[in-house]
Amino acid sequence: ILAVSSTSCFGSKVWSSYDIIMISLSLSRIILQSWTILDSFIGIFCEPCYYEDNLFAVIKTVYTFLTYSTLWFGAWLSVFYCIKVASFTHSFFIWLKQRIARLVPWMLLASLLYSFATSIPFAWDVPSVHDNLTAPLPMTNFSETRTTRKDSLTSLFYLCNAGIGLPLTLSVVSSTLLIRSLWIHTRHMQNNASGFRDPSLEAHMKAIKSVCSFLIFYITFFICLLLFFTNTFLLLSSAESICIVIMAACPTGHSMVLIWSNPKFRELPARILHHTSCPVR
Repeated sequence: ILAVSSTSCFGSKVWSSYDIIMISLSLSRIILQSWTILDSFIGIFCEPCYYEDNLFAVIKTVYTFLTYSTLWFGAWLSVFYCIKVASFTHSFFIWLKQRIARLVPWMLLASLLYSFATSIPFAWDVPSVHDNLTAPLPMTNFSETRTTRKDSLTSLFYLCNAGIGLPLTLSVVSSTLLIRSLWIHTRHMQNNASGFRDPSLEAHMKAIKSVCSFLIFYITFFICLLLFFTNTFLLLSSAESICIVIMAACPTGHSMVLIWSNPKFRELPARILHHTSCPVR
């Protein structure tokens, strides 16, 4: 996705809004996956120094920023699809459709700033929450210690919701509106169908399946991220490992659906596979 979108941008004088969103989304996901792998290696092979306050805070804060940025870029992609594809006659929707090309760079910049602002507090809250969760409970002041843990988790829960609540709402609303518009148009085409195989009807059904897949991956990632950030599972437990695996798989699955649903993205892997399968002369 990054290679195809970058080639399209560098090959033209005017960068399309869709390519800018795809470059931002794919690049943020590559960096996020790389950072997750680095985080796992440090946690496994350098466990004594992994939980030092400074290192742990930096790792989790950067991870939070990259995660929030990825969620925002995915949400803007859903909004872009909705504005470009859906057919609504509301004046505000028409206004957005006419100005979306100029708004996209500012939308991406604003989401980066918002992700940065909502991830910085994790530099202070994450180490304290980790200390509160891993420290043994003393026999004295038991209720006070439990209150401190509850307050730390509550603040972390609100911080997490502040970072992912808005992009989740944007993604769900825009995807729902797009599915509704496509479904109405598809039913209209089915009623007017002549009985032969209609490529336009198949394209609409494929688009509905793609948007539904986007929404499922997005909501699944949101649930796992919320469970992970609020320390619902025990540290290094099987449940936490499954949660991390699902969080890593959802962006990959979303990217695979993007490649499958866009012929432009399918051409490059097909050409690479064709060249690798050809015998060397």
